[in-house]
Amino acid sequence: MLPERRRMSRRQLLGGAVLTWAAARGQTTQPAGQQPETKSVAVYAYVGCYTTAKRYARGDGIHVYHMSPETGDWTPVQQLGNLTNPSFLVLSPSRLSLYSVHGDETYVTAFAVDRNSGRLAMLNRIETGGRNGVHPAVDPSGRFLLVANYNTGNVSVLSLRQDGSLGERVQLVALQGQPGPHRTDQTSSHPHQIVFDPSGKFVMVPDKGLDRVFMFLFDAATGNLTPTVQGSAAARSGSGPRHAAFHPSLPVAWVLNEISSTVTTYYMEAERGSLRAAQILPSLPPDYTGENTGAEIAASSDGRYVYCSNRGHDSIAIFSADPATGLLTPAGWTPTQGRIPRFIGFDPSRRFLYAANEQSDTVVTFLADADSGRLTPTGQVVRTASPVAIAFARY
Repeated sequence: MLPERRRMSRRQLLGGAVLTWAAARGQTTQPAGQQPETKSVAVYAYVGCYTTAKRYARGDGIHVYHMSPETGDWTPVQQLGNLTNPSFLVLSPSRLSLYSVHGDETYVTAFAVDRNSGRLAMLNRIETGGRNGVHPAVDPSGRFLLVANYNTGNVSVLSLRQDGSLGERVQLVALQGQPGPHRTDQTSSHPHQIVFDPSGKFVMVPDKGLDRVFMFLFDAATGNLTPTVQGSAAARSGSGPRHAAFHPSLPVAWVLNEISSTVTTYYMEAERGSLRAAQILPSLPPDYTGENTGAEIAASSDGRYVYCSNRGHDSIAIFSADPATGLLTPAGWTPTQGRIPRFIGFDPSRRFLYAANEQSDTVVTFLADADSGRLTPTGQVVRTASPVAIAFARY
């Protein structure tokens, strides 16, 4: 627990930044409540699964499920085979297109989504200019797709056509810096995610290989990325920044570090996009002595709770976030009921959190309590081979 004097000073420090952040987004500083969305007509879940022997995988492509908004139960709709390692998936803002990167490959694929059935149909596939795309992101306007290329240490910006298909590559940004100390995981730049801040003005790229969190200014008209004045924030040596989540109303970002199994709270200067580390906490309980790597991070819709998945401990770490400063306090660990939870994420209602256990071939459902942050298994387990990511669409 931080001394009260220090906590108050951070509240004061954040005060002006919060107002600037909220004004830039046209919002008040009052966070939205975590209320179920009861007007859903249909909800679909799209699960990407690793497929190759190199990945020790057993999967067979992308699986589509219809999801009950009331119970969280999943019903199979479609299976798309003949795909190589379709991993992280992202939907367009209209939810009429879905995009997949492919582990160890050099391309990205676009699919049309039938909103009446949830079924997918391939639109096209193009080269990204990099290898081993690990995470895609669509800009808020739906005009550009950004891809983090892990093996080649660069970020691709691709145009999107009106029908949702992939257009030409408009930019390829190389990430520069000194590799971290890990002899196998940090031999070069390894960007692991693309995240737009809540305003859509900035793009964050955690780089596992360089121990840095890069920040770019995004030009919504051209799709071009320009480094901020700061350029990047240095993480603790050997951390391996992997994935990030933004607070919905405070100028705060949380970054999960894969190698060190820690989570860092950053304060973000809203006008220039610069970052300052304010706190580092372990994602593991103090009595755990085994091997582990951090995987995924997710925040509740009101920013009160942050969840991190641990591969090795095979758990979801729960943190409560101070409503004034965004600083975290450990609130417990919940077993994922499977091995190697590569992905965790909320459904559109924010009532259910799902854990994709890659090595146990299961997707496990948890009910997330909005008041306490506690995760309770619902008993529903979806069996699918080598699941590594989930995207949700609500219509």
